[in-house]
This record gives sequence, structure tokens and C-alpha cells, in this order.
Amino acid sequence: MKIQDLSSTALRHRRRHLARKLPPIERLLRGSLVETYKRCGRPNCHCVDGPGHGPKRYLSISQPGGRPRRDYVPNATHERVAQLIDNFRKLRGMLDEICAINAELLRRREDLE
Repeated sequence: MKIQDLSSTALRHRRRHLARKLPPIERLLRGSLVETYKRCGRPNCHCVDGPGHGPKRYLSISQPGGRPRRDYVPNATHERVAQLIDNFRKLRGMLDEICAINAELLRRREDLE
């Protein structure tokens, strides 16, 4: 259902629900995980005919106005890092929806409170 189709009361209820479900700010990480496999170059190694050694995971972060960075993520922590990245994506989506709700309430000349 589109935001425009909901009542103002339903919009406020959805906004409160989203605000309560926001992930904790300290559990966010912007970026993406890149998984690579590398060949070692030894002619008798199993990696010659296979995908390579790995997986090796890197956190790729692009900062506005800066060069992209890649930092190694140990296999033991990659799931935790993936969850922090997912939290950031969820937060961004939820904030976009909250902003759309507020814009719709303003368009209707409704009180934002």
C-alpha cells in the first residue's frame, strides 16, 4: 500500500513503529563485504584448477570526497561485520520511509507531532 493511501493516523502509527525498530546506532557500519579467492602461483597447487585460496573478505568503504578503502576482515568476524552492514541498510531504508511519511503529512498540512 502506498503512503498516500494511508490515513494520517495510520501514517503516524507506522512512523512510531519504524522509530521503535531502528537498529542501535552503535551497531552500524557503512560499506560492503567483498569476497575474493586468490591463486598463489605455484604450479602444483590445487588453486591452479580451482577457484583459488579463500575466501578472503574485505570491507570496502567509500567516503564522500575520498578514495575507496578496503580493509581485511578475518573469517571469524565476517558474519558480525555483515550484520552491521545490514543494520546500516535497514536504518537507511527506515529513515527514508520516515521522511516520506513526514513529507506526506506536511503535504496534507497535518501536524508532524
